[in-house]
Amino acid sequence: MIGDKSLVSILEKQGWTMRFIAGEPRLSEAVEMYRDSGFEVLLEPLPKGTPCDDCAGEEGECRVCFEGFEEQYKMIFTRHLKDREKEEKEGLF
Repeated sequence: MIGDKSLVSILEKQGWTMRFIAGEPRLSEAVEMYRDSGFEVLLEPLPKGTPCDDCAGEEGECRVCFEGFEEQYKMIFTRHLKDREKEEKEGLF
């Protein structure tokens, strides 16, 4: 399985930016806000068993609060819509 930091690196190379981790109802609110702002949105599951080295000042985020509840949260990634996709979306309204 791809590690959490590896997944983020792969997605960043594809133009995605990791925004934050959220659960409902904030997850749906954030997705709607980003889409309304002209972004593509990708939701990835929060990996289980991610070690918590980060509390000691390492780069990244501490995830100890999510232990046992990972399935209730998603990592939100965004990237700008391509011009053609944006034009098509605007043409629908």
